[in-house]
Amino acid sequence: MSLTFHWFLPTYGDSRHIFGGGHGLPAGAAGGQRPATLGYPTQIARAAEQLGFEGALTPTGAWCEDAWLTTAMLARETERLRFLIALRPGAIAPTLAAQMAATFQRHAPGRLLLNIVTGGESHEQRAYGDFLGKDARYARTGEFLSIVRDLWQGRTVDFDGEHLRVEQARLARVPDPVPPVYFGGSSAAAGEVAARYSDVYLTWGEPLAQVAEKITWIRKAAADAGRTVRFGIRLHVITRDTADQAWTEARRLLDGFSPETVRAVQEGLARSESEGQRRMLALHGGSTDGLEVAPNLWAGIGLVRGGAGTALVGSHAEVAERIVEYQRLGIDEFVLSGHPHVEEAYWFGEGVLPRLAEAGVWRRPGEAEPVVESDVQVPFAGRG
Repeated sequence: MSLTFHWFLPTYGDSRHIFGGGHGLPAGAAGGQRPATLGYPTQIARAAEQLGFEGALTPTGAWCEDAWLTTAMLARETERLRFLIALRPGAIAPTLAAQMAATFQRHAPGRLLLNIVTGGESHEQRAYGDFLGKDARYARTGEFLSIVRDLWQGRTVDFDGEHLRVEQARLARVPDPVPPVYFGGSSAAAGEVAARYSDVYLTWGEPLAQVAEKITWIRKAAADAGRTVRFGIRLHVITRDTADQAWTEARRLLDGFSPETVRAVQEGLARSESEGQRRMLALHGGSTDGLEVAPNLWAGIGLVRGGAGTALVGSHAEVAERIVEYQRLGIDEFVLSGHPHVEEAYWFGEGVLPRLAEAGVWRRPGEAEPVVESDVQVPFAGRG
């Protein structure tokens, strides 16, 4: 199977420095901001489409613009790019969410993907009127996805659960095709929901051994539920013609973090209820030392940003090699981003994707599936 690459739409703004926000943190910048007027994410989306990315993740939260409204507008500004819309079950009724997905697929056929975000921070959830605790939110997410999936199959749904209840729910039009469901989470409660309802399980960018443990865990849980699940990973990228150039850029970003900013962000993230966020914090421990936590895997992003906190840093050849290593574990979808998002999309799209195509592990959307040997030998060494 060809690898699939998605980019990211920073609907909270962009910068040549790392931009804050996520997991309950207030939005803020370590440097200048590019306002997220519609023209800017349009520019990013068109670049991603032209470069060969399959889709683009649009975040959700109090720190960014609404994902549904933004992507509905961007669908008219692009031709084939798919939109991985982040959706919080606690903020919308399941029947309405199912209906919105059907409407999106009707007007932008086949271009909707759904990233289900349970919500890791109770204080942010309460701002939206959601007062459930973390485990209860995951239980509600399971009920939500059960209802939505039945509706998408054209069934009339009567459901009386612990958290959700619907009577005689039915869609006038089902989505065609049914959008794939992406889902992430590192807690036991999250794993149960992922195994039963997700099509793609997403992990943040941890070292290979930790990612392998997650894949084994979710794959077994899905098999116990009579299902199979694909796997994806969420990472930032800093890729250049040479490794020295890439690490120089990483150091430039790091130099933009004041000790006061790092301390304030880390104090906020330490209160996070998210197990995934805890694992991200453990990679750097709040220190600017020893940030290369695995070959070409840099944890510096997580010093000033909640959520995904690691980046692949290196030459185009090195980044391609690391991607193939994740692929060999079972990862076949990559959700990537970089700062700023327009420029970094071109660095990756023009520097890394051609190498992966040459290796036979990636094809541009719409092209014939590559023929890949079971133990592909990747011709990256010495390529810069």
